[in-house]
Amino acid sequence: MARPRKEIDKGNFEKLCGLQCTKEEICGFFDVTDKTLESWCKRTYKAGFSEVFRQKRGTGKISLRRYQFELAKKNANMAIWLGKQYLGQRDTPESTEKNEGMLSDLIDGLKNDDDEG
Repeated sequence: MARPRKEIDKGNFEKLCGLQCTKEEICGFFDVTDKTLESWCKRTYKAGFSEVFRQKRGTGKISLRRYQFELAKKNANMAIWLGKQYLGQRDTPESTEKNEGMLSDLIDGLKNDDDEG
């Protein structure tokens, strides 16, 4: 006679994926083995744990991003960090080769003026 199947709550499973919990942590939460979790995913979602996790963790990322953007309205450090991450902003301005070349030409011109004078 086979053991009864362990019950895994689909809603809790999806919330744990959204929180980016590891497979080990999810197994610990439900008190099941990784083999049991894998079998449950295949029965429930018709896909393995890795594929299901990849899909379900997206909701957690969306929530985190939403929270970060809200926090950026009140926290300058968060606004700066998000600017660097998403807008390519930097602490120091970029120096272009053109500007460097112009500066070198200017310095050389000043040196030549001093030599002639």
